[in-house]
Amino acid sequence: PDLNPIENLWAELRKREEWANIHPTYCGKLGNGIKTYKYNALTFIPLNLFEQFKRAANLYFLALLVLQIIPEITTLPWYTTLVPLVLVLGITAIKDLVDDLARHRMDNEINNRKCEVLLDGRFQVSKWMNIHVGDVVRLKKNDHIPADILLLSSSNPNSLCYVETAELDGETNLKFKMGLKVTDERLQEEGQLAQFDAMIVCEEPNNRLDKFTGTMRWRKERFPLDLDNMMLRGCRIRNTDECHGLVIFAGADTKIMRNGGKTRFKRTKIDELMNYMVYTIFVILVLLCAGLAIGNTFWYEEVGSKAWYLYDGKDQTASYRGFLSFWGYIIVLNTMVPISLYVSVEVIRLGQSKFINWDLQMYYQEKDTPAKARTTTLNEQLGQIEYIFSDKTGTLTQNIMAFKKCTIAGHTFGDPANPVDFTWNKYADRKFEYLDHSLVVCIRSKKDKDTLEFFKLLSLCHTVMVEQKEDELVYQAASPDEGALVTAARNFGFVFLSRTQDTITISEMDQEMTYEVLALLDFNSDRKRMSIILRFPDGRIRLYCKGADTVIYERLSPNSKHKEVTQTALDIFANETLRTLCLCYKDISKQEFDAWAKKHKAASVAMSNREAALDRVYEQIESNLMMIGATAIEDKLQDGVPETIAKLAKADIKIWVLTGDKKGIVSGAARLCGGESLWNVHLYKVPDPFFPEPGRNALIITGGWLNEILYEKKKKRRRLRLKRLGKRPASATPQDAAQPIDDWEKETRQVDFVNMACECEAVICCRVTPKQKANVVSLVKKYKKAVTLSIGDGANDVNMIKTADIGVGISGQEGMQAVMSSDYAFAQFRYLERLLLVHGRWSYIRMCKFLRFFFFKNFAFTLVHFWYSFFNGFSAQVAYEDWFITLYNVMYSSLPVLLVGLLDQDVNDKLSRKFPKLYLPGQQGALFNYKNFFISLFHGIFTSLVIFFIPYGAFLQTMGQNGEAPSDYQSLAVVMASSLIFTVNMQISLETSYWTFVNCFAVLCSIAIYFGIMFDIHSAGIHVIFPSTFTFTGVASNALRQPYLWLTIILTVGITLLPVICIQFLYKTIWPSVGDNVRPAVLQEEKYMIYNL
Repeated sequence: PDLNPIENLWAELRKREEWANIHPTYCGKLGNGIKTYKYNALTFIPLNLFEQFKRAANLYFLALLVLQIIPEITTLPWYTTLVPLVLVLGITAIKDLVDDLARHRMDNEINNRKCEVLLDGRFQVSKWMNIHVGDVVRLKKNDHIPADILLLSSSNPNSLCYVETAELDGETNLKFKMGLKVTDERLQEEGQLAQFDAMIVCEEPNNRLDKFTGTMRWRKERFPLDLDNMMLRGCRIRNTDECHGLVIFAGADTKIMRNGGKTRFKRTKIDELMNYMVYTIFVILVLLCAGLAIGNTFWYEEVGSKAWYLYDGKDQTASYRGFLSFWGYIIVLNTMVPISLYVSVEVIRLGQSKFINWDLQMYYQEKDTPAKARTTTLNEQLGQIEYIFSDKTGTLTQNIMAFKKCTIAGHTFGDPANPVDFTWNKYADRKFEYLDHSLVVCIRSKKDKDTLEFFKLLSLCHTVMVEQKEDELVYQAASPDEGALVTAARNFGFVFLSRTQDTITISEMDQEMTYEVLALLDFNSDRKRMSIILRFPDGRIRLYCKGADTVIYERLSPNSKHKEVTQTALDIFANETLRTLCLCYKDISKQEFDAWAKKHKAASVAMSNREAALDRVYEQIESNLMMIGATAIEDKLQDGVPETIAKLAKADIKIWVLTGDKKGIVSGAARLCGGESLWNVHLYKVPDPFFPEPGRNALIITGGWLNEILYEKKKKRRRLRLKRLGKRPASATPQDAAQPIDDWEKETRQVDFVNMACECEAVICCRVTPKQKANVVSLVKKYKKAVTLSIGDGANDVNMIKTADIGVGISGQEGMQAVMSSDYAFAQFRYLERLLLVHGRWSYIRMCKFLRFFFFKNFAFTLVHFWYSFFNGFSAQVAYEDWFITLYNVMYSSLPVLLVGLLDQDVNDKLSRKFPKLYLPGQQGALFNYKNFFISLFHGIFTSLVIFFIPYGAFLQTMGQNGEAPSDYQSLAVVMASSLIFTVNMQISLETSYWTFVNCFAVLCSIAIYFGIMFDIHSAGIHVIFPSTFTFTGVASNALRQPYLWLTIILTVGITLLPVICIQFLYKTIWPSVGDNVRPAVLQEEKYMIYNL
């Protein structure tokens, strides 16, 4: 009751769940400032540490650090854990800080941009952050758009405003926006804009870049608003001197900011396996510590408590001492759980991503487009792909359309002959080619009304915009198909010249005609057609419609002619892999149109379910159509597509094509993908096995049948009977038979479809929707547990790309939506071969080799403590010097294995592509699994045994050159540490397949760093400064001048490496891998070439 009228209206709209953007007197509080950064000076340290300690590994080492502070438990100094932990946390924090500082700078730069805002009756310069919902702004050429703005007026004719949406969706081609005619006419001057008092009722803020629904109420009238009237933040004004707009959504409510949410995080199979292995290591660690704690309990009862010289003055029971020993061993053996593993993996992945970005062989010079790894977490999964799901148009083909054939009133044109001469047409596009003279003769004679009507429809029924550049007409089309058809009409004498909001002007055989646009029924993927209703100069009203044959034939009048002949021509076109559209028309009386226009007006201003309401109204007018003919346009394959598919097939990668094209068009794609026998899904029970005929089969299934399998539709269905389905009891009633009996039937049907499809060399799903594409990918992931890759170039492929394990976007003719949603992007399908067979395979091999060796070196290092425990009364005494434990994973053994993960390759890129069978181990997961993990574990156990027991045996009865026995604990620790460093670095040298200067330097440098640091921390000088921290004074120089100890180190290293060398030799000679077989053949071929030279 206390609210003013505007606030009453606001409250009422909120009750109806509608968001209102009204006059600035109410909405001035909604600001336009943005904040994308995560931290500030006060919150960075606590918030970043909180985020990092949510990771289990970091939390585990923090708990260890706490244990090391407890005097009764600690067996190692606190710095042995603190130094690696701080290093890992510091590296991650620095990376996060650099990223966040960049976000701070970007936010400040954007928020402080300038814009002209209408304040106090005149335009004044204001910062973006001070703009509010309801403000009127003035934008000029090349200005960035500061908020989501309703276009009110423009300096261009017909309130047109051109915008570039590169920041929004990655597309560089210009798009046009159009203000309402009523606002453009009445809101040009400052005074008029200051008195603008309309109310905008629109949808709530959302992330839908392709949709906007609203209504403007002004001067007792309601006007519909849609996306064509909106200029979104992230766009830029082009080719328009000046325009005015009203801020609808500001700041965090803008569509581009709403799209800044978290995306679905994809994990690789190796990631999952690696996590399980870390859990396994932790379980092994706990079991070892428990066993050693039990050993300590028994040892103290039997030996320790009875030895007077071991009395420590503490009255503790054996069980309690064992309990403390358990925690002590948790600290001692903590290096079994690798703290630096995840950081190292991220470094390797980052490097592999850079190699993809820098690959000049995946650079498309024609469009200056390099390959781009848009994620750094999936590289090794590229080496494990089993199924590829590909779009057809624009992905396998060029998506550059050429008008090739047509059928008009039962007559087909387009038989190859000599190129047609279009010099008679001053508007002709010089690049356009056509090979059938008879069509030009027919048009120029002006005797065939159907032919003239055919091309008149093509010149009028479209959404193309035209610009005049240097006396040349330049068309800007929403799709390549539409551009090709309008260009064809232009060359045959029906030239689209200009359009306004209410008219379209064309040249009909050199005679200029203007038609009044009464309604435009736009195309979308559900309607699969577009229509335009025009008033002719003579007053007639006619509807022109073009669309897919499946929807057009349903709406033809019973009196329409040429239906059968046109259908035959469509089938022929489809078999020639041409893309087809049907063209038709309908004459409408004035009374019929007036009645329909009222319904259309009501539907267009509906605030809820506007699209559904408009579709119902469109259905009423798009009926009883008369067929004119059909067009056929060609979309050629990209270069290298057949060769790429053949190579991928040899790598045992199955390719499924998911397309919206009709069945006839995709038959060629089935053969392209390797199928020789084509199978179509019919209404019969397929015998067991699915394909009794041997050979390479291809399965073609339509979107309608996918509905039967996926149960997308609720209406009564036909039954698709597949293998085993007929064995179940019949349903009680025929009506029940059309519905799934239970979830078991649904799942069985899906499993049978997947099994049947997977027996084929190629699977083609035609006439499928974007949702069905994603569902097919999900089925294969669910029932085959396979690694999948989806590749596409358009917005209709985004669902499929996001659903697959890896999504690849092609930056083609359909914009950048697919690229923006992808994990990897490049310009041509043929680059997929190199991405998988070279980069993917190398990344997988490198990561597997890195992980195997990383686990091995940690086991070999840590388990020495375990063997030492049997000789120190299970007292949790460490076998090495404290600083060696601290620096082992950080400096002594990290660089060589890291470089193997970055640079190693078993064969070069040419051989990887020449022999696709090299890809198979990745698909089978053969290089890293639990078997490899336990091999690394047992290898580490063997190495630790040798590293401990050979020096231990050598030290039992030893006499040095000076007559002193060097068999002290500290000398033993130095010998074991030196043996370990040599063993680990020489072992990685044996594992390295591809040697570079960097690898060689890393191995030698790691050994040199070890000895350099060891001599420093064993020096007397540092002991004087830190006497309690550096206690191995003079040990290194004393021990390593004894030849006997050097012989011990050499013997230890030799015994650890000899079995490895023998096993590698046996594997290469008796059980060689594909790569082992390839390398000798290549070497022999190179020798032969050198000999011939």
